[in-house]
Amino acid sequence: MASGTETGAALGYEEARDELVEVVRRLEAGGTTLEESLALWERGEELAKVCRHWLEGARARLDASLAAEREAEESED
Repeated sequence: MASGTETGAALGYEEARDELVEVVRRLEAGGTTLEESLALWERGEELAKVCRHWLEGARARLDASLAAEREAEESED
């Protein structure tokens, strides 16, 4: 698992997603102390925000591309 000091900006989507899957797996498996569970939960929240940021950026790029395509088609008419 990446260190808690690693910034979200340094993580790519796939890296954040994979680490988030591991955090969830560890939480579901149990066997951790309350403090460890809280630390995992907090890390999971950070990772979810990173994933959400990447997905929102991808959505914005797709929307912009589709809008440009529509504009180009309309200008041809």
